[in-house]
Amino acid sequence: MSAPPIFEHHLDFTPESADEILRSIPAAPGVFSLRGPDTPDGKPGEPYLTRTADLRRRLRRLLAPPEALDEKGNAVLSKRLNLRDRVRTIAYTRTGSDFESTLLLYHASRLAFGTEQARKRLRLHTPYLIRVTMSHEHPRAYVTNRLSKKSVEESFGPFPSRAAAERYCDAVLDLFKLRRCYEDLTPHPDHPGCVYGEMNKCLMPCKGASAEGEPANPAACTPEQYTAEAQRVHSFFTTRGESLLTEIAAQRELASESMDFESAAAHHKHWEKVRAAALLSDELVRPVTELRALILQEAAPRDDEPQSFSSREDAAVFLFANGHLTTPTRLSTLGVRAVREQTAVGSSLFAQPLMLAPVPLDEPVAPPRAAVISTEAQRSGEPPVFVVAKDEGANVPSPLSSTPTPLSSPEDRTRALITQLTERTGEPAILDELCDSLSLFRRWYYRPEKQRPGEVFLPNGAVSTNDPATAWPIRRILNGAARVVLGPPTEASPIDREAAKAHKTKILHPGREGIEREVPVLPKRTRARKAITPTDVLE
Repeated sequence: MSAPPIFEHHLDFTPESADEILRSIPAAPGVFSLRGPDTPDGKPGEPYLTRTADLRRRLRRLLAPPEALDEKGNAVLSKRLNLRDRVRTIAYTRTGSDFESTLLLYHASRLAFGTEQARKRLRLHTPYLIRVTMSHEHPRAYVTNRLSKKSVEESFGPFPSRAAAERYCDAVLDLFKLRRCYEDLTPHPDHPGCVYGEMNKCLMPCKGASAEGEPANPAACTPEQYTAEAQRVHSFFTTRGESLLTEIAAQRELASESMDFESAAAHHKHWEKVRAAALLSDELVRPVTELRALILQEAAPRDDEPQSFSSREDAAVFLFANGHLTTPTRLSTLGVRAVREQTAVGSSLFAQPLMLAPVPLDEPVAPPRAAVISTEAQRSGEPPVFVVAKDEGANVPSPLSSTPTPLSSPEDRTRALITQLTERTGEPAILDELCDSLSLFRRWYYRPEKQRPGEVFLPNGAVSTNDPATAWPIRRILNGAARVVLGPPTEASPIDREAAKAHKTKILHPGREGIEREVPVLPKRTRARKAITPTDVLE
């Protein structure tokens, strides 16, 4: 959400040239906008905005001539929407995934209709969060879906539903003695209290000293004790239970060293209860201001490259940080061993030889597909000689100049991309944008796994301002990008050893233009095992 969207293609539409215009539009997923003539006062009309899985088919239904005509050639009244005589311009952008289409549609609706209308059109609602009111005199924790500038710093989430948030909040409060009443307390020694105080599940700050100077009830706690308990609850939500688990584990170890096994068993039982409560929250549940996530999706093919090449090399990367959801940026997967050789066997990251980014040439020739470092040079440790893998018949010189261009590794490209996306997020987002970004991200993240295309990665630790890429799992991101680009690994087919004897070669990276190679297959070594007879055992 760091930059407003701009439709990549704009076409002037006339009913007479409808067939020619519709044939030029690709049959691919995307978002489009239809506009009619300007109003009499010179203002542009309200656009028709939507997303679709097939741009050509959807536009043909809206702009093609009506199917039913009367005897005079006039269109018969039909329930199907037809905008053929009202549209003057068409604007569209191809997208690579449903996530990108939704984000682009939100941006377009926000520019055309405003934030409130865009939120209503896409049915966006602020997700449910848990707020710990540390700024209050008597802090408490509760579930809410209303955010303000003050509450953002005290909120944790997002959760998939209100029920999930309340279940987690109640389980955590059962571990502490924080108040659950919602009114602003006026402490007084004669305060009636509540049932949680009677069950010893609350420190009862309501029975503290009154403003008139009356002494506190002996059953009440001091303000310092209640503040310390609230800090423990806040630390639990911040660390997703690790703070309390570490504390109980230390007490358990101390009891074990003192040979007090009954206390150690009690501490272990308490540890299991805390662990069960911590597991009720997803790993995404974090302080809202510290939430970071990297989303990988399929990238739309470029207009200036063949679909067979571009769609198999790039992944679309989105970053959620500082309340912003960035527009997609391409990450090249050249150099990554894709999808474990298309089978479920093996997990090596790099292929041999190593495929790197295309090398720009001085002469205006056909664009190279990939630069390859010879395997012999890698093994010997000598300076590598870069050659260009070219298609047959392409006018591309095979050895390059004696001073090869330095090529970046896949990890370096990924780190540079993450740093670039982090810089784009900039300052924390305004409240409206934060709520909409959380809603879009939560809607995609909490889908069933089989219905959630793409992959998501969270940082391993705190993100540094000097080098934002240090906290991210770079190798996992690269492997995830390869899976997104080429699909999940397929199961290995059963081996027919009799038929395999006649074949002495195999294909690596099938279908990847410029990278596919045919290599020999070495026979497996087998050891002849001597059969053991009962006579041998007796001897």
